[in-house]
Amino acid sequence: MTAEVAVLGAGMHPWGKWGRSFVEYGVVAARAALADAGLQWRDIGSVIGAGTVRGGYPGYIAGATFARALGWQGSRVASVYAACASGAQAVDAARAQILSGQADAVLVVGADAAPKGFFRPAGGDRPDDPDWLRFRVLGATNPVYFGLYARRRMAVYGDTTDDFAQVKVKNAAMGALNPRARYRSPVTAEEVAASAVVADPLRLLDICATSDGGAAVVLASMEFARRHGHPEPVRIRAVSTVTPRFPNTVLDLPDIATDSAVAVDPPGGTFRMSIAGAAYEEAGIGPEDLSLAEVYDLSTALEVQWYEDLGLCGAGEGVRLLRDGATALGGRVPVNVSGGLASFGEAVPAQAIAQVCELTWQLRGEAGGRQVAGARVGISANQGLFGHGSAVIAVR
Repeated sequence: MTAEVAVLGAGMHPWGKWGRSFVEYGVVAARAALADAGLQWRDIGSVIGAGTVRGGYPGYIAGATFARALGWQGSRVASVYAACASGAQAVDAARAQILSGQADAVLVVGADAAPKGFFRPAGGDRPDDPDWLRFRVLGATNPVYFGLYARRRMAVYGDTTDDFAQVKVKNAAMGALNPRARYRSPVTAEEVAASAVVADPLRLLDICATSDGGAAVVLASMEFARRHGHPEPVRIRAVSTVTPRFPNTVLDLPDIATDSAVAVDPPGGTFRMSIAGAAYEEAGIGPEDLSLAEVYDLSTALEVQWYEDLGLCGAGEGVRLLRDGATALGGRVPVNVSGGLASFGEAVPAQAIAQVCELTWQLRGEAGGRQVAGARVGISANQGLFGHGSAVIAVR
């Protein structure tokens, strides 16, 4: 088990479509996290920025961009890009600096000003880029991928569109209680069914939007935390950034073909299962120990898949868990009590950090009307394109 690091502060800029620079969103989130930690900017020894490829050159060097905006003060700096896993890798880099003694307190920041519509690769011809290829060769936008995953669940397990709609209903109800969410109105199953088909069988309200937003956390050594008035902070016990194993027999875009398992037996589980598995192993816990989970509901069907990938139930049992209310507030393991991406939308570099913020507030008992009673252990989980795993386990 890896030594723990403390989460001293968490802060966010509300999600929405604000029409401003991602830097502004990140600075607001950073200052909120510093205030939450009771620290000054000069107390920070390092800044790790989760980068965005859509912000141009400043997006690629997010760490220095945020450090400059906050005011040069000599801190270490680094930038991380791993698509949707950028925030988790930034947290992991911060943890490594703290445990190695390079810094006592690290600010982790991610923010984005997302384009309208679905995400697409950067411009230019890049025939060696699998993300570019799946758009050019297959026309496979992200919603197409979400739809294929939903169709697979329907064919293999008998899930229905009505089941998927219940995920949106659940998450919208939680988002209505979250002042930082973009969408704060309850949604009915009938409204989901009446929305336009985007990628059969998924409708508009089954798929998350693209958003502007920012999130930040202040991480520190346990000794630093105690010295600065945090004797019992929320602690990060594990971070998983694993990659797939050969052969990969379940399609995960941007890959456009699976590996052959003729000569080599496939691994015991899928890539997504290995993400949570590595986190559990490092933390020395199992899914039965969880109080709550924050997962990437890029689509309603993908959230159901995460129930199984996290080990909350067996293969094909995700819908039953949903129907039984086990993943709703008050259930056995509430999932996406923040409202999830259904209520926030995607602000890619900020997302995994925002998940850690929600875990922090929940474990402190500061989540208001969406509070999970007695929360002690939480996991965040998602994956990034190109084989980036992302999971964080936090405890109190």
